Amino acid sequence: MKFIAALQAVVTATPFDGEPSDAELDAIESEMPLILAEVDLLDAQIMTIDRPASELDERRIRRARNRVMAARRDLTNRLGSGEVA
Repeated sequence: MKFIAALQAVVTATPFDGEPSDAELDAIESEMPLILAEVDLLDAQIMTIDRPASELDERRIRRARNRVMAARRDLTNRLGSGEVA
């Protein structure tokens, strides 16, 4: 019979400290405008879940979608130019 405990040291050789690395934090920071724009879009959509969308709601959602698209464009352009690693 093989003991699984003998393999345990190999599996847990590098403990995970639970904190993001500096590179991961930099990536999150560079994507923050897109994240915030997507949150705004989600908020606008949530407001219309239980009722029909008014003209103001439709405008709010449309503007939020435009902000998401602009943030995606800006992020893609920065990644394409090599500005963000």
